[in-house]
Amino acid sequence: MSASSSRRRPPRPERVMDNWERLVRAALKHQHRAPTAAASLGIGLASAVPPSLGKTNIEQILQAADDIEDEDPNVARILCEQAYTMAQNLDPSSDGRGVLQFKTGLASVIKQKLAKKDGAAIDRQNDIQVLWNFYQEYKSRRRVDDMQREQERLRESGTFSTEMGSRAVEMKKIYATLRALLDVLEILVGKSPSDRLGRQILDEIKRIKRSDAALGGELMPYNIVPLDAPSSVANSIGFFPEVRAATAAIQNCEDLPRFRYEGPQLRQKDIFDLLQYVFGFQEDNVRNQREHVVLALANAQSRLSLPGGTEPKIDERAVTEVFSKVLDNYIQWCRYLGKRVAWTSLEAVNKNRKIILVALYFLIWGEAANMAKELDGILDSSEAEPAKSCIIIHDDSSTSTSYLEKIITPIYQTMAAEAENNNNGKAAHSAWRNYDDFNEYFWSRSCFDLGWPPAEGSKFLRKPAKRKRTGKTNFVEHRTFLHLFRSCLDVILTFGAYKAARGFALSRLVIRKVLEEKNARNSDSTYFRIYVLVLGGYAAVRLFFALMAKIPACHRLSNFSDGSQFFQFFKWIYQIRPLVEPTNVIVTLRNLRKQKCFDPPESMGTSIYLMDIHIWYTLLSALVGGVMGARDRLGEIRSIEMLHKRFESFPEAFAKNLSPRRISNRPVAQIMLANDYAIDCKDSQYELWYRISRDEYMAYAVKECYYSTERILNSLVDGEGQRWVERLFRDLNESIAQGSLLVTINLKKLQLVQSRLTGLTGLLIRDETVDRAAGVTKALRELYEVVTHEFLAPNLREQFDTWQLLLRARNEGRLFSKIYWPKDPEMREQVKRLHLLLTVKDSAANIPKNLEAQRRLQFFTNSLFMDMPEAKPVSEMIPFSVFTPYYSETVLYSMSELCVENEDGISILFYLQKIYPDEWANFLERIGRGESSEEDFKDSPSDTLELRFWVSYRGQTLARTVRGMMYYRRALMLQSYLEKRYLGGIEDGYSTAEYVDTQGYELSPDARAQADLKFTYVVSCQIYGQQKQRKAPEAADIALLMQRNEALRVAFIHEEDVTSDGRTIKEYHSKLVKADVHGKDQEIYSIKLPGNPKLGEGKPENQNHAIIFTRGDAIQTIDMNQDNYLEEAMKMRNLLEEFRGKHGIRPPTILGVREHVFTGSVSSLASFMSNQETSFVTLGQRVLAYLKVRMHYGHPDVFDRIFHITRGGISKASRVINISEDIYAGFNSTLRQGNITHHEYIQVGKGRDVGLNQIALFEGKVAGGNGEQVLSRDVYRLGQLFDFFRMLTFFFTTVGYYVCTMMTVLTVYVFLYGRVYLALSGLDYEISRQFRFLGNTALDAALNAQFLVQIGIFTAVPMIMGFILELGLLKAIFSFITMQLQFCSVFFTFSLGTRTHYFGRTILHGGAKYHATGRGFVVRHIKFAENYRLYSRSHFVKALEVALLLIVYIAYGFTKGGASSFILITISSWFLVVSWLFAPYIFNPSGFEWQKTVEDFDDWTNWLLYKGGVGVKGENSWESWWDEEQAHIQTLRGRILETILSLRFLIFQYGIVYKLKITSHNTSLALFTATPKKSTALPTFIRFLQGLLAIGMIAGIALLIALTEFTIADLFASALAFVATGWCLAVTWKWLVKAVGLWDSVREIARMYDAGMGALIFVPIVFFSWFPFVSTFQSRFLFNQAFSRVNLTILDP
Repeated sequence: MSASSSRRRPPRPERVMDNWERLVRAALKHQHRAPTAAASLGIGLASAVPPSLGKTNIEQILQAADDIEDEDPNVARILCEQAYTMAQNLDPSSDGRGVLQFKTGLASVIKQKLAKKDGAAIDRQNDIQVLWNFYQEYKSRRRVDDMQREQERLRESGTFSTEMGSRAVEMKKIYATLRALLDVLEILVGKSPSDRLGRQILDEIKRIKRSDAALGGELMPYNIVPLDAPSSVANSIGFFPEVRAATAAIQNCEDLPRFRYEGPQLRQKDIFDLLQYVFGFQEDNVRNQREHVVLALANAQSRLSLPGGTEPKIDERAVTEVFSKVLDNYIQWCRYLGKRVAWTSLEAVNKNRKIILVALYFLIWGEAANMAKELDGILDSSEAEPAKSCIIIHDDSSTSTSYLEKIITPIYQTMAAEAENNNNGKAAHSAWRNYDDFNEYFWSRSCFDLGWPPAEGSKFLRKPAKRKRTGKTNFVEHRTFLHLFRSCLDVILTFGAYKAARGFALSRLVIRKVLEEKNARNSDSTYFRIYVLVLGGYAAVRLFFALMAKIPACHRLSNFSDGSQFFQFFKWIYQIRPLVEPTNVIVTLRNLRKQKCFDPPESMGTSIYLMDIHIWYTLLSALVGGVMGARDRLGEIRSIEMLHKRFESFPEAFAKNLSPRRISNRPVAQIMLANDYAIDCKDSQYELWYRISRDEYMAYAVKECYYSTERILNSLVDGEGQRWVERLFRDLNESIAQGSLLVTINLKKLQLVQSRLTGLTGLLIRDETVDRAAGVTKALRELYEVVTHEFLAPNLREQFDTWQLLLRARNEGRLFSKIYWPKDPEMREQVKRLHLLLTVKDSAANIPKNLEAQRRLQFFTNSLFMDMPEAKPVSEMIPFSVFTPYYSETVLYSMSELCVENEDGISILFYLQKIYPDEWANFLERIGRGESSEEDFKDSPSDTLELRFWVSYRGQTLARTVRGMMYYRRALMLQSYLEKRYLGGIEDGYSTAEYVDTQGYELSPDARAQADLKFTYVVSCQIYGQQKQRKAPEAADIALLMQRNEALRVAFIHEEDVTSDGRTIKEYHSKLVKADVHGKDQEIYSIKLPGNPKLGEGKPENQNHAIIFTRGDAIQTIDMNQDNYLEEAMKMRNLLEEFRGKHGIRPPTILGVREHVFTGSVSSLASFMSNQETSFVTLGQRVLAYLKVRMHYGHPDVFDRIFHITRGGISKASRVINISEDIYAGFNSTLRQGNITHHEYIQVGKGRDVGLNQIALFEGKVAGGNGEQVLSRDVYRLGQLFDFFRMLTFFFTTVGYYVCTMMTVLTVYVFLYGRVYLALSGLDYEISRQFRFLGNTALDAALNAQFLVQIGIFTAVPMIMGFILELGLLKAIFSFITMQLQFCSVFFTFSLGTRTHYFGRTILHGGAKYHATGRGFVVRHIKFAENYRLYSRSHFVKALEVALLLIVYIAYGFTKGGASSFILITISSWFLVVSWLFAPYIFNPSGFEWQKTVEDFDDWTNWLLYKGGVGVKGENSWESWWDEEQAHIQTLRGRILETILSLRFLIFQYGIVYKLKITSHNTSLALFTATPKKSTALPTFIRFLQGLLAIGMIAGIALLIALTEFTIADLFASALAFVATGWCLAVTWKWLVKAVGLWDSVREIARMYDAGMGALIFVPIVFFSWFPFVSTFQSRFLFNQAFSRVNLTILDP
């Protein structure tokens, strides 16, 4: 127990008793209610057991008391008293968390609820007898003996019925109660009973425990396969032949040394028990990896063939496959370090030895390769003994074996010390070793200096001290831009290649590529020959043009082409020449250079070169991506009309792609077309049949429809009706045989016959009722009338009308009066099939009205015609896991959150009802309600729960993600059920009707087991244990998700205080839990960790601790805000087959998956973000994968799990530098010779940020992460190892994108500072006067491109191309115009500033961190002060600086053409200023509503004037916020860089002073000493002197104005010139300013500056808030049409 908790004041006993009595009454109330949804939440006595008592069976005993209270309260009382006694014995002083409250509550329950009603004293003398009698009665009443005999029969037969699957839960509950009763009886009787009854009970208990495996086996916790209880029938997976073969393989210990085995009696000893005995692995680690290896072997075997026989054996090929894949990285490690592997040759290793090496590798997770050597020696001996490397000698000379304590803990302690040395991420990366340093150490030969076991005094394990620490390994991450140039040096060098194509740089690149290809193994391949051919052709063309340029005529033609309009376009977009030429002209003006202080810059070629490539890549990638998408058939079906046209082809495409070849497919969509052929037929019967037979499916459909109609009509009627049916079809068959069918029937009436037959089958597909039976009789008579009197020819009609048998039956009303309703399953299925054939086209016309349903239907049907691998049967598919990290986000919305109204009276539920009216109506219909309000739902707990889920499924919640991912299991269950039933129907005598009928597939034990064998879902809820301890609602909601999804597993970090040697320490365990039969958490595994696992970034650490619980060969990483769809889950088998496909030289290691952003309809901002994100995850990644530079971007990619877990995992977690942890998985995969592909025939849903602040925080996090990537060793090595072309693409799509983004902004600064310099120095006037021909051509060329990049035109090109491809040209144009009208250019310009600020700050100072953005439904109104705090330094200050430069340029510059010319030149800069200043308020909901504006002003002034102090947060006080804003400047290097940047103002300070009236055009630098700034530079320490100084300054300024030419304009110019630099320098050198006592003054000046800047921004907002139509207009463009239609205001949280 921690010190803080020990000092906590204990609660008063009276209050504890009162609170717990109320809680107990509420908890017990549910026991007497009817079962509801709330009852499944695990409320009761058992749910109140504190975690500190959780290791006992107290919870099981109390659960049994809950279950049997209604049957026998006295027995329940006995159980509760025993639980209380056990709790008291375990914790007598109630020191554990929650133990005192638990005891008090339980005592209250015993006293108030379980005592006799008459108040008599409880007789405890006969408790043993009462409990024993109840046990025998309970066992007899539940027919436990019969149940066990049935289970034994099932074990022997290996077959499981659906009925048995549904009874499994009830069986477990019964066994759990029996187990609890036996445990209590055993405690009460004791080990040595003296009376006869006690001895009898004890003998019976021993006999039952020894002989009855069910009591132990069925309750044994397990994850997927019940290996510790192989006799369990609750899960049929253990009876699968491949699982049995894999289990038998690990239990084969014949050739292994003997060892002491003390494991469970229900399971045989195996190789894992040997490894545990030798190395001291933890029990649950062994259990976890035992199941892991069994599943790996079983799945490998199933892909080969299913083993047969009563004792199936694993195939040698399956073992070798697993062995080779798991140990591949170990083999490469040995080769790299020049060491021999642990075996002489692969052929010499037998099957058993391979399995044990795989098991060892998984147990140690690939860290300590030397252990394999030690194991090799042990295996060669006859007796096993503990490994010397893992033996621990205790103080009392006793020994134990522990791999964790001896091997892992010393390394962890060193890593923890290094992590602590990083100063919470603020220290330089070079000051501490991160995960990469430790990993790379083991890839150097130095790791062998550690010894085995690792020597405690080794340099590697040395913990960092003040002046003595171990250095980094192979690479040092220094914070500098030079890393970028070093990583991608080829990008810079190619600028020289551009200027001198025959120079050294281009030659180096060409030679490098040629040598790489020549030295490659496949240098004689076709690829190399093509490469040489292309390279040679390119060189020949370049040489030809170079020679032609030497010919004068050709040279003149080249100059002429430069002046043509066609080539001017390329000169405009390719900007080096037009920018360099004016500079060269200025350089020639020697007379001007002599007059001025500064030389003009000579070239910006490199920067413009990089920007040009960025622009060209954007345009070309959009074009190439569009062509590739069209080639892949994307967008072929993009409307309902297109869907209708292709509908007839869907069954064939569905069967081809989603059904294994052994499952047949029958046509259903051809009968309508055949009907049209018949109606339009004017030829003979043979011609008609020839037209129909050209389509094989159509011919099958016609035949099936004809014969099914005959059979169904014959089965429906008897007597005269059956005679009519027989004669009718006999006549039709004769006509068909004679070729005279068109004479016998009237084909024009075929449609009428079909309508009558459809009406008949429409009734028959339903259950029989009296009214429906009457309806069938009527429908048959109508069919008789139509067929006899309209369909048949006149001669046949006359024969039927004169048939006396029919005539008499019709007149007497007996015709079709008796109906035999189809009840045989096969006949019922045939009726359904016929009805489907007759109505499929009509059903196709019933397209859902819901837009989301239409989108999903269009994409799914379109994907069926795309190229995808053929799906394997479920038993042969690649197994996979889904992995979701979760921290503390919303799991499930509560009713209070749904119903609470904001200040405008709008609740979330009301909002969703209006946004999704059709889905709301469907929901009410589904739960059997009409129009209902929130109050109506309070009467029904089950409906309330469904309402919470309905709302949560429309937000970005964990519930939505879990539902989506569990569609995988549902799809696999359905597919497996269909496959198994089909095989059974052919081989075992089942009817085909049972094959087609999918009802009950979710209850099929075989289907469920097969799905569990192939699919695992783990949610890593890092703080779930803490949430449970504090009773957080998130914990209850997560438990509810586990109850509703039996295959869901939750992993979390459990912390507990442990007392050792008189001191309390924290222990950490990685736990995996699932829901048990009572809906409570059941612990599956608990693996002790060496310490707190969170040494680095939270999300990757959360993933890394839990990945050991995943299974399969593939793993899909899913974020918490994602979704999935059932129809997409059906295609997962196809996607996984891509791992076996050919995608280049190497097999795929990461499969990229397309995303659909489902939050695009919330607002215009959400739409911008959605379109931008969709463009990147489709077109952008399509091109990157083609160029082999696609990485992992945090999207739902599917990893080759074995490849990655044996090569460092899927998440790098080093602090700060791995803040964007997702992309490092792609870096790691590529560097380790992986291959990343991209596939768009399957999609996964994704939520994105919907408000400007959320978007800005997200982009800031990504930009900061890219800033850290610049420093990383991964980017450096990729830049060095990629060939030039891949490196160029990699640069411009990762860190280079942010470099070019920053350069786009810097272009504005360079332009304005340059123009201001020219204006202040007079160069602009002189240049314009002397070289009028020059004009602004070059300037226009630069600024036009910059402006197009700035407003997002170039970045929108891929987006537009995606629109054209998937929506069509007209819709694409309309969407783009709509975005422009919604101010998307303002948004893109603002985002430009966000990315530039965070990227630049990270490069200069570091400080990248994760920003929690929130994932609410709608965007709330943001207070003015909150926006100001967030954007002041990133946008507002920079925008005002640009505005200042523009004003100075207006005041002192010269522009030919006057104001119009100035506006045209500077329009992009003014647009940037306006966007950066006012975008947060333009996109702020209700930003121009007068009442909110007034409230924002009050809030802002309160924040601005509130004094800071200790513990005051920045959101409450300006002073605290201002201090926080300077916190990133900590290092001397950072201060120097900030000082250098601050001196940029000197460029125009000299010019401004020079332009002052008082200077009389004197250009001497001595002017700086005569400015008012000099008088304020004297230090002062007394406020009185400060006051006198201020008065003196005012008096001095007045005298200057009165006695000299100093003007008011000069005053403002001086302030603009000098305050900025002085303030920046003061903030940068804060410690120095504080030392001289001026910090308070600087802070007040800064407050005034922020007040002035805020007022400047606030005034326009106030002005526009006066006009109500502005607020209305804002809502119209900001929110979607549905939101505007109901005239809603924005929800506040």
